[in-house]
Amino acid sequence: MGWATFDEARAWEEMTKLFSAQWDDGMVSHIVFHKPSTTYFPGPEIWGSVEKPRKSTGITQPPVAAITVHKLYEQAVNKELALTKVRELFPKLLAWHRWFKTARDPENTGLVATLHPWESGMDNSPAWDEPLRNVPVDDIPPYVRADLTHVNSSMRPSQAEYDRFLTLVYRFRAVDYDCKQLYYLSPFRVTDLCTNSVLYRANLSLRWLAEMLGELDVVPEIDEWLEGFRVAFSSLYDPAVKMFKSKDQLTGKLLNASTSAGFLPLFARIATPSQAQELAATLEQWLSCVKYGIPSNDPNSADFEPLRYWRGPIWAIVNWMITDGLLAYGYDALAQRVESDTYELLGSGICEYYDPTDGKPAGGGSFSWTAAMCLAWLGKCATSA
Repeated sequence: MGWATFDEARAWEEMTKLFSAQWDDGMVSHIVFHKPSTTYFPGPEIWGSVEKPRKSTGITQPPVAAITVHKLYEQAVNKELALTKVRELFPKLLAWHRWFKTARDPENTGLVATLHPWESGMDNSPAWDEPLRNVPVDDIPPYVRADLTHVNSSMRPSQAEYDRFLTLVYRFRAVDYDCKQLYYLSPFRVTDLCTNSVLYRANLSLRWLAEMLGELDVVPEIDEWLEGFRVAFSSLYDPAVKMFKSKDQLTGKLLNASTSAGFLPLFARIATPSQAQELAATLEQWLSCVKYGIPSNDPNSADFEPLRYWRGPIWAIVNWMITDGLLAYGYDALAQRVESDTYELLGSGICEYYDPTDGKPAGGGSFSWTAAMCLAWLGKCATSA
């Protein structure tokens, strides 16, 4: 979306390059390794997925691609190129969404499972503390974390978390990432709010693309997925704290933590009007506790850490999604507050994340997620960097 603001062809190239690594079963990996790197761990030698179309990880992440393709097409100046690319990408998008339904909801609950904290995109979220404790640490090979060479350890996931992250990777690798086995063997299996919110919204986009292309035979299938989400989603709402929460599928219980993912049903357009009203009130309370919004973790909680990755810092991509949702439900003033905060934060640099208490930039510098939001959402930013 960032590229599309000044180079549409390059934006489409990003999408086609991603799907060139799609697995035969439809899965799209969360990382595709296009060249050797010493600055990222775990690399392809750990994942062991070398027999796939391209070197990649063996897990996925929230499927934003259909949403992105939808937006790229609507905003395209070169509609001929856009239509060609949408026709090329549509069957690949459909295959990925079908993979989510078959591989991650084999019991037809309506909601999909996440089997690794990395799959949520919110690696060390406090929401995963409880289910991650149930992952026994195996006798895994020694390893050196590359992230700690360029970011202070106080801002990153703990070593205990990493041991469990890698335990899951090696267990998944042992069965060659067979999705029919992974769902049942993973000791970590949650209903992640981010993944399910994004997938619901992505299914809306996929349906729109299908109708636009005249692929009407798949619309009933997508409608069935959407109805399954609508029936099941309210089970993730906790009226006691006026927030949506992720769920541990192995215990059947909602997880205790309230995180920024709890506002993403607004982005999905799946929250009811009354739920949206309560979410807006909760967000206003959060914002009263910090200088900038939106913290990734409840600032009132004992485990709020303003500089540790997904346990407190602000992420521009999440701010964009929540702002998009607030506008859809008519909370314009609240959306403007978040947008203004984000604009001010980007003035200090295009960094990975930001401290909500003082706006300090943190994590990686020159971060592509943040740059994309600067271009696609805010249009410009107050930085000369």
